[in-house]
Amino acid sequence: MARLTDSTPPDSTRTTGRIPRDLHPVAWWIWALALGTAASRTTNPLLLFLVLAVLGFVVTSRRTEAPWARGFKYYLWLALTVVAIRVAFRCVFATGITPRDHLLFSLPHIPTPDWYAGIQIGGPVSLEATLSAATDGLRLACLLCCIGAANTLANPKRALRVLPGALYELGVAVTVSLSVAPQLVQSVQRVVRARRLRAGRSKGLRALRSIAVPVLEDALERSLHLAAAMDSRGYGRSGTATRASRRITGALMLLGMAGLCAGMYGLLDGTAPALLGLPALAVGSALCVGGLALGGRRVRRTSYRPDPWRAAEWGVAACGVTAAVLLSISVGYDPTDLNPSLYPLSWPTLPALPVAALLLAGLAGVISPPPGRPPAPAGAATEHPAADTTRTPAEVAQ
Repeated sequence: MARLTDSTPPDSTRTTGRIPRDLHPVAWWIWALALGTAASRTTNPLLLFLVLAVLGFVVTSRRTEAPWARGFKYYLWLALTVVAIRVAFRCVFATGITPRDHLLFSLPHIPTPDWYAGIQIGGPVSLEATLSAATDGLRLACLLCCIGAANTLANPKRALRVLPGALYELGVAVTVSLSVAPQLVQSVQRVVRARRLRAGRSKGLRALRSIAVPVLEDALERSLHLAAAMDSRGYGRSGTATRASRRITGALMLLGMAGLCAGMYGLLDGTAPALLGLPALAVGSALCVGGLALGGRRVRRTSYRPDPWRAAEWGVAACGVTAAVLLSISVGYDPTDLNPSLYPLSWPTLPALPVAALLLAGLAGVISPPPGRPPAPAGAATEHPAADTTRTPAEVAQ
């Protein structure tokens, strides 16, 4: 007779004092997007490296045991590729060298026609231009790693539950697009593991064919299964909504989005009329809410065990939002420290308040509960079945 399986290790509860559970996916996305906003406000390489360190710490501490949750290293390789491409393009397509630049080397110069003026191919490469390209690429790399951290820590399919009914189709499309990268990582890991079992010794470009073809076949099979599942669940049905109500919903959403765009333009442009500011933003928000409420009537959904939003979710979201706000208001430190100049060439300073803000974002890996593990296979034995804290007494009695 097989013993009951334990979905979470009892040691994690003893060491942390908290019951392991998966954090709400929206909390991780708010934290990651806020940290990406903070990274976009600076070109200081020291702060950008600190952002990468915070991401690495939180991902290592709070990622689950799912196969797709091990794909953060692939985002790091992608980020490194972005930095290398940015530096290479800056070296090849030079934009001019000032007399104060420190020359590193010179590439063969290729003459360009008159209509291609302003950009030269080849020529001298300076240290300042290389560092400028590297910092710009590093900032973009941090943004990519923030998205990768959100994909690693949160299951995008669970985030679909909290969307309004009117955005259900859009949410499904976004969920499918966001799950492409984790599924691709899982497919690559499965194919590489199969090649090792078959004593596959080819590496590099020679192994690309034996890996790419099975991965593409697996992606096609997943697409067919997803289409069949969506069709069997009635995806895309209009429900009881009439044609007139669908038209009214579409008109309200379009007018609302136009109002939001006009309101944001009025807030950002100081010379715009007053009506294009907060009034247009308020009217656009009201129209969007009305369109969402009216469109949600034609979609009926049920939620099985909805994800709770507790103090840990508020804490994780607050850590990321606080870091983004502190790096955006530029109060308490010199704003030039966020974007140091390369003329004259000097070591960038490390402002105390932005450093504290980014370290505060790293607290998300401490205040969040330890992640729960996926259920073990049926029939697996455990030494302490009574220590399962994620089951109800009725489930344990069975």
